[in-house]
Amino acid sequence: MSDAALQMDRMYRWQRHIYDFTRKPYLLGRDRMLAHLGVPAGGTVLEIGCGTGRNIVKAAEMFPDAHYFGFDVAPVMVEAARKAAARAGLSHKMAIAQGDAVDFDPRAMFGCAEFDRIFVSYSLSMIPEWRRVIESAADRLAPRGALFVADFGMSDAIPAPLRAGLFKWLSLFHVHPRADLERAMSIAADRRGYNCDFERLYRGYAVWGMIRRA
Repeated sequence: MSDAALQMDRMYRWQRHIYDFTRKPYLLGRDRMLAHLGVPAGGTVLEIGCGTGRNIVKAAEMFPDAHYFGFDVAPVMVEAARKAAARAGLSHKMAIAQGDAVDFDPRAMFGCAEFDRIFVSYSLSMIPEWRRVIESAADRLAPRGALFVADFGMSDAIPAPLRAGLFKWLSLFHVHPRADLERAMSIAADRRGYNCDFERLYRGYAVWGMIRRA
């Protein structure tokens, strides 16, 4: 098991049982992102860093005529996501695997090389080599495919003392908002001739962006 997998496994071994309940108040913008997926009928959807499976299950419930794939670096989260899919009665249309977002091979994991929709929810702020994740995901978009990202923003419009306290608290969980996330997504899109949109939410507390293949 990689160092990243061990670290995440240790952190979430007990947290996974209360993760969704405790994160709901502050992981903002996730449902907004999911609502914009617009998954085509019969399409393929990949979640990078699927965690407890909360988001991928919700996406499958919103867009039932599609095939879903997800992976996470932490084996305990893979187990939790598989249980979430089973509870929702979605195991037959969902494959969950263990893998590293920085260096993943979806063909080896799932037998699928490209996807109509890929999304990453509040994971890039925890991955040191997060730019590589964006680049790799963009390379795996099917024609007319789209990559969606939701994460913490830089909270620019929030008073400085509150912002400093927020960032200090997030750092306890190895979370670091990415100041140049919009630029990195724009660069990845421009390199491939794709389109990129980006939006700041809740006074910059959260952001979501999209790269769409023409």
